[in-house]
Formats: sequence, structure tokens, C-alpha cells
Amino acid sequence: MMHGEAHRTHRVGWLRAAVLGANDGLISTSSLIVGVVAAGATRGAVLTAAVAGLAAGTMSMAAGEYVSVGSQLDTEQADLELERRALAANEPGEREELTAIYEGRGLTRDLAEQVAAQLMAHDALGAHARDEIGLSEVLSAKPLQAATASAISFAIGAAAPVLLVAIAPLASMIVLVVALTIIMLAILGGVAARTGGASPLIGAARVAIWGGLAMAITAGVGRLFHVSV
Repeated sequence: MMHGEAHRTHRVGWLRAAVLGANDGLISTSSLIVGVVAAGATRGAVLTAAVAGLAAGTMSMAAGEYVSVGSQLDTEQADLELERRALAANEPGEREELTAIYEGRGLTRDLAEQVAAQLMAHDALGAHARDEIGLSEVLSAKPLQAATASAISFAIGAAAPVLLVAIAPLASMIVLVVALTIIMLAILGGVAARTGGASPLIGAARVAIWGGLAMAITAGVGRLFHVSV
């Protein structure tokens, strides 16, 4: 009998990177703009800072995600290699280890032994990776996917406040940037939460509140030092 549940776990890798990138693009770029405007900078200086922030942030997010997720992949590969050597050196002991895992999940001893034997006959390393280490193909680290999703989403998120700087009156720029950012963060948080199967309202509120706090702190720093670039 076929089941039609629409599971969302396979989206975790790219969704996390994309949400993080878009949030960071919006929050960091808008905060930078608000801080520079609050310091009394000219439109040209604000626009220069905003574009530089967009470019630097995009590359930083791509590099950071690739290195971070790449390190996770290295750890996964090291664990798999350790398990591969253990299977080659002591297959009966590894079968007993798998049997104990299934017993702990509620199977009888006889059934646990049968399941362990059949799964190891089919794919011993895959069985241990999944049930002993907790690794699976769906949740395996994908550095390039994470880096690409993070970089693109950062650039898209940062582009909105940068464009606003180019056209908005300098006198009302802080208000407009803050309003635009809060609205976009709320929408992004809601969409991301819905995509992941969570409550859109909670997701929207969570992102908007933290984004507003980040911009408020940056504006305060800009006004405190009041240094024009």
C-alpha cells in the first residue's frame, strides 16, 4: 500500500542555507545602511557602503557555508571510513552491535538478529551508517548546494535595501529601510516556516523581531559615534 505523505526533511539542507542567507542579506545590509545614515553620511557614501556590504556578504556567506558544511561532510566521511574498517576487521561484532540497536528499539532478539543479518547482507555499511551513526543520503552534508543557496539568497535579500538607498530621500531613508526590511523579513520568515511545515506566524514574528533589534542597535551605534564616512 502506497502512502502519499509529503515529507519535508529532504529540504533541510538548502532551506536552512537559503533562509540564513536571505535573512543575513536583509538584516546585515539594512543595519549597515541604517548605521551609516545615522552617522550623517551622504547618499553616495551610504550607497557605496551598501553595495560593498552586498558584494562582501555574498562571498562571505558562500565561503562560510562551503567551509562549514564541508567540515561536516569531512566528519561524516571519517565516520564512514571508521565503520568500514570496523566491518572489515570484525563483521560478527558489528552484526551484534546492530542487533542490539534493533533490540533497543523494541524488536525481539530473534527478529533483531534476522533484520541485522539481512540488512548487512544487502548493504552492511549503509545499515550501520543509518542506524548506528545516524547518517542518511537525504540528510548528508552538501557543501556546494549550501554555498550556492546561501550566496544567491543573500544577494537577493541585500538587493532590496540597496535599491531603496538609490531612490529614497535621504531624510526618510532610515524609516523606509527599516519598514521595508521588517515587512520582507516577516514575509520571508512566514514562507520559510510554511515550506518547512511550521507555523508561518511564529516564523514571521521570530525573524522580524530579531531583525528589528539588529537595526536598532546599529542605528544607536551610528548615532553614538556620529562619524561620517
